[in-house]
Amino acid sequence: MFFTLPDFSDISLRDYQETMQRPFFSLAKKKRLKPIEYTSPDKSVRVHVSANPEYGMATIWDADIMIYLASHLNELRERGDNDLSPTIRLQPGDLLRRICWGVSGRAYERLIAALDRLQATTIKTNIRANSKTRETTFSWIDSYTHLVDEKTQRSLGMEITLSRWFFDGVMDKRNVLAISPLYFEITSGLGKWLYRASRKHAGGNGAEGFTIGFETLHQKSGSESSLPSFKNKILELARANNLPEIHLEAIDAESPRPKLKMVMRKFLDDRTSAPSTKKRIGQRNEPSPVASPLPSPASGHSHDRDATRSQQAQPDLVDPSLALSLVARTAARFKYDHGADAGLPHTDPHDVQFARAAEEAPRPRRGDRAADVLDPETYATIMRECPGWDLDVLMKTFDAFLNRNPNEIPRNYSKRFYGFMKKHHERNKYQLRGL
Repeated sequence: MFFTLPDFSDISLRDYQETMQRPFFSLAKKKRLKPIEYTSPDKSVRVHVSANPEYGMATIWDADIMIYLASHLNELRERGDNDLSPTIRLQPGDLLRRICWGVSGRAYERLIAALDRLQATTIKTNIRANSKTRETTFSWIDSYTHLVDEKTQRSLGMEITLSRWFFDGVMDKRNVLAISPLYFEITSGLGKWLYRASRKHAGGNGAEGFTIGFETLHQKSGSESSLPSFKNKILELARANNLPEIHLEAIDAESPRPKLKMVMRKFLDDRTSAPSTKKRIGQRNEPSPVASPLPSPASGHSHDRDATRSQQAQPDLVDPSLALSLVARTAARFKYDHGADAGLPHTDPHDVQFARAAEEAPRPRRGDRAADVLDPETYATIMRECPGWDLDVLMKTFDAFLNRNPNEIPRNYSKRFYGFMKKHHERNKYQLRGL
């Protein structure tokens, strides 16, 4: 029966809201035995998490599994399955691929260790308490079974039984939120927790976002770091500002009580694009400073300006060489703003050298690669969210980066290229609009 299970390797991702903004998981990779004690400022919510001495506390990386299981249940519900239970049957490979852990033997060992922690960690909370229950005690999963063929040692599947508390919460569709597939590529524990908290807090607040003090964030995270150390880590995340979907801004960073503002990027883009459009319409003779690119490092001659004029005459077409020059200009602008020691030559796929490497390679025929290489969902998403770019040309730029940086080879090419395109579009969209 395990071989005939439906394919859940590409389900839409959902997270359980009540676990996203509070300290339910350890943020460190090292074994944590110290309990988490959290009480909300208004004393209405309590969370206590205790670790098993042998396995340690479930970590924020182990929460990847719970996100997949919540997504699995949501998918079954969306498909109209009315016979749902806390026991889920799945193929480990589907789970591991979807959460980007890989499918090696080491990944399976990591999965088993994570399931042990999820089963052994004990949580007490009054969330969803009512007149009959003051608090609930549970583990994330009640049990799991891994079936293996005795002769071939091939996995036949897994059966995981969720706690009733988690299952009942996920079955209320109002309690689940869509999250970005790029969440699984966040490497730091604090970064993963901050994305989940930001998605929960800022998701429904539009362009105003959500602002919260560092001290409150520290309490909500359950981090073992001191407040000064925690503050520095949050400031680093805010400066990098590269969490999927979320824009971070530190407010009064040098004051004794700094705050963090979280805004969903889609709302921020809507808010910033309207004034710029109005300005171009009302002041046509005054070029926008954002739309005025720096000279390309590769060429500063007049034919670049001629190419730009040609594109202005045909706004629906983007010449591949111009698209690549925009990549080069973006890299030059970044180095101008941040200094030559920004580390771009070896770490940033948007760097000028990769655009030049792509320019030197034979130019692909328009549309003959991206649609075939990328999975359909990612391709459609890029076309919708990053319109106007020649994907075949930019894919060559991205490949040039990967060829020169073997350690950067992604587990999921489509998802990584999507991240590249989001960043490229964010950096260059105003230049593109000016064509």
